[in-house]
Amino acid sequence: MQTPLGFDVLRDILHRWAGQLPDYRKASPNTRYAIHDAALGAFGIFFTQSPSFLEYQRRLQHTKGQNNAHTLFDVQQIPCDNQIRKLLDPITPSALEPVFVEVFEGLEQHRMLTHFRVLGDQLLVALDGTNYFSSQAIHCPNCLKRQLSNGHTLYYHAAITPVIVCPGHAQVLALPPAYIMPQDGHNKQDCERAAGKRWLGKHAAHVAPHGVTLLGDDLYSNHPLCTLALQQGYNFIFTCKPDSHPTFYERVAFWQATDAMATREAHHWNGRFTEVTQVRYLNDVLLRRGADALAVNWFDITVVNATTGAQLYHNS
Repeated sequence: MQTPLGFDVLRDILHRWAGQLPDYRKASPNTRYAIHDAALGAFGIFFTQSPSFLEYQRRLQHTKGQNNAHTLFDVQQIPCDNQIRKLLDPITPSALEPVFVEVFEGLEQHRMLTHFRVLGDQLLVALDGTNYFSSQAIHCPNCLKRQLSNGHTLYYHAAITPVIVCPGHAQVLALPPAYIMPQDGHNKQDCERAAGKRWLGKHAAHVAPHGVTLLGDDLYSNHPLCTLALQQGYNFIFTCKPDSHPTFYERVAFWQATDAMATREAHHWNGRFTEVTQVRYLNDVLLRRGADALAVNWFDITVVNATTGAQLYHNS
């Protein structure tokens, strides 16, 4: 019996969508490598974390008559690194988003996400931006750029990489990324917040109905993005810093002064000393000024060493 979402099933998902990637080459009878083989060859490089993966496969084929690229990924003709770049560079990264979506839906269908559910049967999806390429010499039309203090220009690529996380689990489950890159019709440089908004809308139909709480830093904790998250069917827990929300924290201070703030405290022995966790919270606090201001729930967490009083952690 085939294991649900075992290696063979996951490979078949990748095969099916790789076979549908567009080929921007001019039609020619001399075409040697298929887009399908280039995509699977590129995946193989990251799968083995070896930059010499393809050359090693060619040597295996020459000496043994077979290679892992074929037996593992069913690559028929092994392209070189330059050929892979030539074939795949014109293809937009979003062409492979269905792979992430199908794997996610398969995990949910086979109830393999049950142990990731917390906080009222919710999946926690952490949003965060990351740079995955930078250079002062190599760049392309999709690069972001930043002026350095030495006067040079840094070109870089960045993306938001949403992942399903769960306390106590070392593993994370990847969802389709959102690439931060110049957008048609926009003069301003793209940013993480704008890319986050695009991701919320684009993937709401596939992700939000499964019960999702978004996690994010203070960058996401603003009225437009919070409102959009709720409209698209997500819940959210975003960091909220006092220096970026002065009006909001004026309200928090007012309710604290009137003894309207609730508190909870818990003690935990960590094997060396007792940790004291204090939670303070308020419900229905207006996020900003204005008649259309969103009412949100606020809480902060402080963890201290019960013996020394030293603060171990704080967030709000």
